[in-house]
Amino acid sequence: MLRMSGSLRNQPVLSLHSGTQIAVALEPIINPHNLKILGWWCKSPGNGQLVLLAENLREIDANGLIVNDVDELTAPEDLVRHREVLDIRFQLLDKPVKTKNQKLGKVSDYSYNDGLFVQKLYVVRSLIKVFSSEDTVIVDRTQILEVTDHHILVRDNEIHATQEELSGATAPA
Repeated sequence: MLRMSGSLRNQPVLSLHSGTQIAVALEPIINPHNLKILGWWCKSPGNGQLVLLAENLREIDANGLIVNDVDELTAPEDLVRHREVLDIRFQLLDKPVKTKNQKLGKVSDYSYNDGLFVQKLYVVRSLIKVFSSEDTVIVDRTQILEVTDHHILVRDNEIHATQEELSGATAPA
């Protein structure tokens, strides 16, 4: 099942052990190398900024993110194995999306699956292109060629017809 990115931001983190809210998951941590949600940056009263790794998550439901205990929240400096991804602080929203030939727009939203992989990007076209028939372009993860700090490069789906095909299309039936 696909879910929208809004279900990942500003969500309560609930402990099964205490039955209470132990933190707020502010925003997801996305690995730009594979577009997998690694975890969440969290704010906990008295503990400052912490990280909830996706592998420590019990469940995502309408009430928030559910974990076993407060011990599932970790200080960022303790996560040596994930240091590179944490230091990048990759932001998917508002990232420019382009093909080799043109700029498509910026990521306005994305959907993810149960495995926490980003599946689709929803790209809002620039103002000049908004007046066309489509104002949002949906990009599937299979169309993504490259993700950098500055942009996302996607496959150009333009159909390049040969002269024979064009002349055949205009011939009377």
